Amino acid sequence: MIKEESIEKIIDESQQGSALALENNTKNTRKLYIESYGCQMNFSDSEIVASILAKEGFNTTQILEEADLVLVNTCSIREKAELTVRKRLEKFNAVKKTNPSMKVGVLGCMAERLKSKFLEEEKIVDMVVGPDAYKDLPNLIQEIDEGRNAVNVILSKDETYGDVAPVRLNTNGVSAFVSITRGCDNMCTFCVVPFTRGRERSRDPQSILQEVNDLWEKGFKEITLLGQNVDSYLWYGGGLKKDYEKASDMQKATSVNFAKLLELVAEAQPKMRIRFSTSNPQDMTLDVIESMAKYDNICKYIHLPVQSGSNRILKAMNRLHTREEYFELIDNIKKIIPDCAISQDMITGFPTETEEDHQDTLSLMEYVKYDFGFMFAYSERPGTLAERKMDDDVPEETKKRRLTEIIDIQQKHSLYRTQEHVGKVEEVLIEGTSKRSDTHWMGRNSQNTVVIFPKETYKVGEFVNVKINECTSATLLGEAVGYSKNN
Repeated sequence: MIKEESIEKIIDESQQGSALALENNTKNTRKLYIESYGCQMNFSDSEIVASILAKEGFNTTQILEEADLVLVNTCSIREKAELTVRKRLEKFNAVKKTNPSMKVGVLGCMAERLKSKFLEEEKIVDMVVGPDAYKDLPNLIQEIDEGRNAVNVILSKDETYGDVAPVRLNTNGVSAFVSITRGCDNMCTFCVVPFTRGRERSRDPQSILQEVNDLWEKGFKEITLLGQNVDSYLWYGGGLKKDYEKASDMQKATSVNFAKLLELVAEAQPKMRIRFSTSNPQDMTLDVIESMAKYDNICKYIHLPVQSGSNRILKAMNRLHTREEYFELIDNIKKIIPDCAISQDMITGFPTETEEDHQDTLSLMEYVKYDFGFMFAYSERPGTLAERKMDDDVPEETKKRRLTEIIDIQQKHSLYRTQEHVGKVEEVLIEGTSKRSDTHWMGRNSQNTVVIFPKETYKVGEFVNVKINECTSATLLGEAVGYSKNN
């Protein structure tokens, strides 16, 4: 499972640009076409938007030409994502010529970054809505219905959408995402997220538990707790994480951190699998690892982005951890959860990166031997601290060569890790038919590795014990030997 280009943290290339489809409400008279790009947070946000607009008389459609309102939920992490969205906006405007009453809006991170450009300079959209302003959509739609442009890109200090039940879209009916935090306080110099999603705030744990219980009632078997940085989840009655020090003694005594939230969710639904993403090395604490070890239903998998193996580059990136601290964290994970899988995000060719820095990255990878990773060459993002303060001075051909070396070593380690599963019997949650064979199921084990096995009489959503017989660097192949205790 090697991906050269990761637009953000958890990303499914096959989902990029997909249009949402929901059950129609017969009373609704208008049609909404909504496409999502980028990270899973955006796909999760599109579900919230669809839920809000369903109450405003909109049914979703997958036919662009018949839509009254076209929305594109955007990503600003990489240039490629922005270029794709620009092409889609050109397409929407071509359709608009034959359907002049159609309105086009941009949602999400790119909206936050390019608000004036879209509305005033290029005049290519009617509405621009930032990631914290979706509750304002009814008012914004009224504005554009009356022929005015509408914009709301105000970043909120407290919006978590905890009270909006998201409509589940494009789902396999087995796995769902539950958003627990919004925004990010870590000012990594390469990242645009703090500027597009604002300061970090956490969602009320009761509303999270309610959503998890509701998903279980609807038949979902696995959830992923989602945030730009889940480890820094902290609920003390509401408010920004940075204001915690001003909280009262009572608020502090009853506060819920990420380790505690994991335990609450694990206990609320003991047969439901729990994953989370994304973690940050500087914020991940031992109690999180201990909570994972304590509960069988918390998956043994951590996505732990490191970005570089060089202390000098980590400092330039404003990653608030060193190589040595990262190793200590890895050692603790392996000691407390010996069978835990770990994956990485890696950026090569960051400004000023030398050959020695690059070798530090390769030696770090050799130490950890990640199960899989998301690797890409540095590309400068407008508005970030790196873009403002540093020259993108590593030549393209050097970036490409270093990236190839990183991918090659990851390929070797991925195979080393999948081989460790061969001969074992592992619990797999069936997610759907294998892309390669109609007669085989595809699911994942606790370590998030894809497992393929013959269908026999098993069904989607069932937990099955599978004996692993062989592997590639990304996939395990085996045969079912019966249901697991979770079924």
